[in-house]
Amino acid sequence: MTDWVVDARSVTKVYTMGDVEVHALRGLSTTIAKGEVISIMGPSGSGKSTLMNILGCLDRPTGGEYYLDGESVAELTDDQLADIRNRKVGFVFQSFNLLPRATALANVELPLRYARNGKNRRKRARAALEAVGLGDRMTHRPNELSGGQQQRVAIARALVNDPAIVMADEPTGNLDTLSGDEIMELLLNLNKDRGTTLIIVTHDPEIAQQTQRVVYIRDGVVEETS
Repeated sequence: MTDWVVDARSVTKVYTMGDVEVHALRGLSTTIAKGEVISIMGPSGSGKSTLMNILGCLDRPTGGEYYLDGESVAELTDDQLADIRNRKVGFVFQSFNLLPRATALANVELPLRYARNGKNRRKRARAALEAVGLGDRMTHRPNELSGGQQQRVAIARALVNDPAIVMADEPTGNLDTLSGDEIMELLLNLNKDRGTTLIIVTHDPEIAQQTQRVVYIRDGVVEETS
């Protein structure tokens, strides 16, 4: 049996806006194997952002089942959802989402402050920054770093808890072409060297072509996988 790290079964998500129900996901099912690199694509309003929020444990489905690294997620409380998110998921966002007044090292340490296994925070944060090539920038604040370097800090922060999956939402969207290429190379090398499972939400076909598989979402369901 394949060792799925993501196993979503007939997932629905309904948002209530006044008297109107918006069906963002309509019985979506998908699986992702450990160590796989996939991209999620779809037009605006297709449900890909909702899917990312559910796969990343930022939200829970209205119906269906979702198992992350073997743990059932669909009916967790808010506190339980936050716990599994901190243990199992690393996030990389288009806008970096770094604390502006904190050093690179302090930004990377942040997830460990809330973790059960938060021992040796400083040592682990240093190792994560060294892994992304920023061993000489640990005491720099975000405004002292280039966009590419800030995204490397964000990647180090995503990796520091050794998560089951890293979710990257348009990770090169705010970068120039050269920096974007370097970030994609870094992410793919982390997958190759560490076996990190990567889920990349993108609208860029050139980014999608670098992944092992593309999942296309339309109208809240998986339209096709290639």
